[in-house]
Amino acid sequence: MTDPRSPEQRRRIMQSVGQKHTGPEMTVRRMAHSLGYRYRLHLRNMPGSPDLVFPGRKKVIFVHGCFWHGHDCKKGGLPKSRLEYWGPKIEANRARDASAEKALADNGWEALTLWQCQIHSGADLASRLMTFLGPLGKGSSPLVNEES
Repeated sequence: MTDPRSPEQRRRIMQSVGQKHTGPEMTVRRMAHSLGYRYRLHLRNMPGSPDLVFPGRKKVIFVHGCFWHGHDCKKGGLPKSRLEYWGPKIEANRARDASAEKALADNGWEALTLWQCQIHSGADLASRLMTFLGPLGKGSSPLVNEES
């Protein structure tokens, strides 16, 4: 199957895909914040530059795009063209992700990877975040907005 786009068009499309502040990442950030959790973003001095960092809890969250990180779902499949490029590229991304998670674990950090295809359900996402991050500080509840 040939690509309906010219190589130049495909190149521009692929270059326009952002690494930070993506739709799935913003969904996770909004949910974590609405639950009362506070975090830092994209700390470059940490292995893998995690999307959300919870320093006091020594926990991080990676929000991965299924295609770019080789998830085993329908969005994570390799393209039909240029397999000689995409196969090694995605495999290198997966190896880099595993290395970053191992380095974090070796330093006492816990990591959660949320996949693009898994964050559409609000209730499920909230439950996963609360289970991973644990209770909020003394006297607060993750379901109560203290500004109300």
